[in-house]
Amino acid sequence: MIRIVLLQLSLFVFILTPNLSFAQKAFKVGVVAFYNLENLFDTINDPNKNDEEFLPDGQNRWNTEKYNIKLERLSEAIEGIGADVSPFGAHILGVSEIENRDVIEDLIATDRLKDRNYQIIHYDSPDRRGVDVAMLYQADFFKPTNTKSYFLAVDGMPHFLTRDQLVVSGLFDGEEMHFIVNHWPSRYGGEKRSRPLRMAAAALNRHIVDSLLLLNSEAKIVVMGDLNDNPTNKSVLEVLSAKAEKTNLKSGELYNPFYELYRKGIGSNAYRDAWSLFDQLIISQALIGDDFESYQMKYAKVYFKSEMTQSSGRFKGYPFRTFAGGVFLGGYSDHFPAYIVLIKEVKQY
Repeated sequence: MIRIVLLQLSLFVFILTPNLSFAQKAFKVGVVAFYNLENLFDTINDPNKNDEEFLPDGQNRWNTEKYNIKLERLSEAIEGIGADVSPFGAHILGVSEIENRDVIEDLIATDRLKDRNYQIIHYDSPDRRGVDVAMLYQADFFKPTNTKSYFLAVDGMPHFLTRDQLVVSGLFDGEEMHFIVNHWPSRYGGEKRSRPLRMAAAALNRHIVDSLLLLNSEAKIVVMGDLNDNPTNKSVLEVLSAKAEKTNLKSGELYNPFYELYRKGIGSNAYRDAWSLFDQLIISQALIGDDFESYQMKYAKVYFKSEMTQSSGRFKGYPFRTFAGGVFLGGYSDHFPAYIVLIKEVKQY
């Protein structure tokens, strides 16, 4: 029988579980996740946001009851991310498709999440739909030291507006790490026609990564987000240079653990009977290794449970979303969350 070891440290409890399968060793566990919250809008009209669809008299007849159901569903999903290895779930959580900071304040105040002491890093984006990205972090575990929001400019399209890319640097249980939260331009109008927009987003992301690596070639970087492209698409594989294999990486290259999951048929969102894995976490070389003397990635996963999937009908098995065809379903999101587990050995003396 494999013994479960509970180690009470100054910050939180770390668990050695059978999933980590390291006999006679104990490890600190950190969970880093991303979740597209699918149109988390409040019910209040903001003249600076394109929120008319999500108002009481709007197309979706969005009201307080529906909003609270949405918050409850999302908090239930977030509570479960990484719960198999950490009683505190995701220590870092990037999110997208939020209207403003207020909706995140409401989310972290729900009964399921209020004890996690989540703090928020958020900037308003110029996105035409009025949605932003943000990062939540558990204050007892992560200490931010610098934050910045990067505007995406696309050559030849001076009026194009989309989500900014959020960069957060800080101390992850004492170790310096950098997190880049993304929501790249959608495939609206077709994958091929919209491809240059995601290529531009990937180029900006690569510029940010290179800037961090220039300051420290061993920087620990996590790129996360809804990229609206799969791990095999050129934007991710070539422009961002997120490789499928973690061995023999060249200097400055990134490793995408979700490439292998996608190859196995695992997805985070579905459309027209085809699964995609748009939600990814990509890491720098410094987070790859097997000595675990500092935090390194153990595995990557797409999180879902049966309640988060459509139970019947044409879209059975798809993510159970809030609306479909203009009808309120009361689901979670049209995406599943994705996460990685980082571990570090606790030396026994």
